[in-house]
Amino acid sequence: MSSMQTHEVYNQVPPLVGHDTSDDPALREGLVREGAGWAVEEVSALGRIAGSAEAQQWGRLAERVPPRLLTHDRYGHRIDEVDYVPAYHQLMETAISHGLHGAAWADDRPGAHVARAAKMMVWNVDAGHGCPISMTYSVVPALRAHAELSARFEPLLTNRVYDYGLRDPATKRGLVAGMSMTEKQGGSDVRANTTRATPQTDGSYALVGHKWFTSAPMSDLFLTLAQAPEGLSCFLVPRVLPGGGLNAMRLVRLKDKLGNRSNASSEIEYDGATGWLVGEEGRGVRTIVEMVNMTRLDCVIGAASGMRMGLTQAAHHARHRSAFGKRLVDQPLMRNVLADLAVESEAATTAMLRLAGANDRATRGDEAESALRRIALAVTKYYVCKRGPMHAAEALECLGGNGYIEDSDMPRLYRELPLLSIWEGSGNVAALDALRAMVREPHTLDVFVAEAEQATGQDARFDDAVDRLKKELTSFDDIEHRARRIVEQMALVFQGSQLLRHSPEAVAAAFCASRLDRDWGGAFGTLPSGLDLAPIIDRALVETG
Repeated sequence: MSSMQTHEVYNQVPPLVGHDTSDDPALREGLVREGAGWAVEEVSALGRIAGSAEAQQWGRLAERVPPRLLTHDRYGHRIDEVDYVPAYHQLMETAISHGLHGAAWADDRPGAHVARAAKMMVWNVDAGHGCPISMTYSVVPALRAHAELSARFEPLLTNRVYDYGLRDPATKRGLVAGMSMTEKQGGSDVRANTTRATPQTDGSYALVGHKWFTSAPMSDLFLTLAQAPEGLSCFLVPRVLPGGGLNAMRLVRLKDKLGNRSNASSEIEYDGATGWLVGEEGRGVRTIVEMVNMTRLDCVIGAASGMRMGLTQAAHHARHRSAFGKRLVDQPLMRNVLADLAVESEAATTAMLRLAGANDRATRGDEAESALRRIALAVTKYYVCKRGPMHAAEALECLGGNGYIEDSDMPRLYRELPLLSIWEGSGNVAALDALRAMVREPHTLDVFVAEAEQATGQDARFDDAVDRLKKELTSFDDIEHRARRIVEQMALVFQGSQLLRHSPEAVAAAFCASRLDRDWGGAFGTLPSGLDLAPIIDRALVETG
């Protein structure tokens, strides 16, 4: 018998656990810069939980044991419930207790919405449960269009208590809200919705129709769109009616999705479901505009979070893995790839935090910041969410075959990121919305250009990019055909302006040399020679210890 040990383990990377996911210089610097320095320890506390082996296992279990639809009980009664693995509830409880849902709306401190954005970014252990968390946050401002409903439900939507189960909302300590907008024939074209809302004598409406995507159907309340006598209108629909009876909402099936598997996305039918009008009849789209802003911001946060997670995993692997006699992190081409991934991540994070700051100030009445949010959010949502899947693919490749194995968590990240480009309007919708802002609200473009010009005079490549963008915008001929080209240029200029003003010189120089120079190769790892990559890689390695 041979004495040779065939399974000796060496040159394998240790698990990345026990770290603080908020150990991201770009995140912490932006948190302070955008007015939420008071929240650094709160964000770090959540980051330490996210970096723990226990929380990471919650995320894995929630995805690997997906929710299960229970339409009837053992006796044949209709119950329309979704059964989740316990890990899902632990994720929800942690997120809500740390205020990631609607709590920022009850916090008067300047920077409250920035702090919430930072927490969303560091709580990166599972994307699926983030959907009801995001929807709860986004529903609050839309609900304020109905003072009585807002007064009744907002305190429960902002309370930091996760109180799961189908019960009368008035009897619960905390509520979770969802959205039920999309129909199979319309998709993003919600004006094509066919669900009908008929007024009742008690002031409510009876809703009849089919919704194609309704995520987190065990939420307590839903905002939904339906055709009322005066046109498309917004309604608040509870799962359980006052008094405890189930509303007439039927769960038809759960969607079998590419990713986001811990989140129960469902098809539902309203069979005379009770709803209350929010806003005016016929003004449904206008009522939900503020809600759309919030969910789009969360798409950007999610993409930035995914990029940072992918970068951290790639950097950790390169730091501990050796090939051809050297650690990967010391090899020139791998350093180019890691630095390039780091630049992309920092650009996304810095732009996201600027938008979170604009959002925070807009909610407090700052009209200029509201105008910047209007256009820069659509632009950034389009571009950053498109870059996310490409970033994840390159980060996965840094791990080689180990990254293609489910245990690495990289496949889960790769599956999740495409959703953010689809959610709340896919690429074309986001690009066209940016153009709509320019045409209908031209002052938003003025504010955007003014924001960009604050960084001019520091890098000739950036200045040239600003000039090219201005020329592109001098004519609106065939502008819809050019929408993606224009919006991409705007996104790059916006990111460049933030990096030049707020990031280390090495990061900003690498961004301008690679993203704004027309000779950029396009693929990650094509940074030109002559750049100082060491400080960029050092920032990427902070979280890995």
